Amino acid sequence: MKPVYASFLEATRDIPDGAVLMIGGFGLVGIPENLILALAERDVRNLTVISNNCGVDDWGLGLLLQRRQIRKIIASYVGENKEFERQVLAGEIEVELIPQGTLAEKIRAGGAGIPAFYTPAGVGTPAAEGKEVRVFGGKEYVLEHALRADFSLIRAAKADRMGNLIYNKTARNFNPMMAAAGAVTIAEVEELCETGTFDPDAIHTPGIYVQRLIVGRQQKRIERRAVRG
Repeated sequence: MKPVYASFLEATRDIPDGAVLMIGGFGLVGIPENLILALAERDVRNLTVISNNCGVDDWGLGLLLQRRQIRKIIASYVGENKEFERQVLAGEIEVELIPQGTLAEKIRAGGAGIPAFYTPAGVGTPAAEGKEVRVFGGKEYVLEHALRADFSLIRAAKADRMGNLIYNKTARNFNPMMAAAGAVTIAEVEELCETGTFDPDAIHTPGIYVQRLIVGRQQKRIERRAVRG
């Protein structure tokens, strides 16, 4: 049985200044928004955040950016966040941009206990500067090191009391691999179910990777609204 927290502040109580965090989601889809709000309220500082991107200015990781709580971002692109773009261009935040597939594999490798791997992505570009390059089968590959985090904050649709998780469609995105790559994984879920109610084949993240559970409602916000003229 995994501990189920009643307060998001309590669930994040031991995340210290300077922590390395993985934050699940893609844009605003599948982000652990209430856990992020708790970090903003606790005013945790000097964070290194590993996430696909930073969403929008006024929600999700954008809130931590506005409050200058993030020291470094490891991501695949700037996205729709103008404040992120401004801080990067002004040199106010350290950023490491990684090809999206490489970022996903670095996280997956961290969760699988694989310390490093070779990939052709980024060869011959600034992404490969200072990294080892080797030739396999006549093609160049760059060495990439796995990523791990002190805490992984993720979002799931359902959890049982053993911590097994099920994600909703595209909200699955980076969440399962990040769940495996954190020393402590905190899962924010929409519904808590009794153990034994899940079809084992439907489980996306086994409970062995999850240390804490908390139930919270999610706002259905849209990152970019598109309408037909």
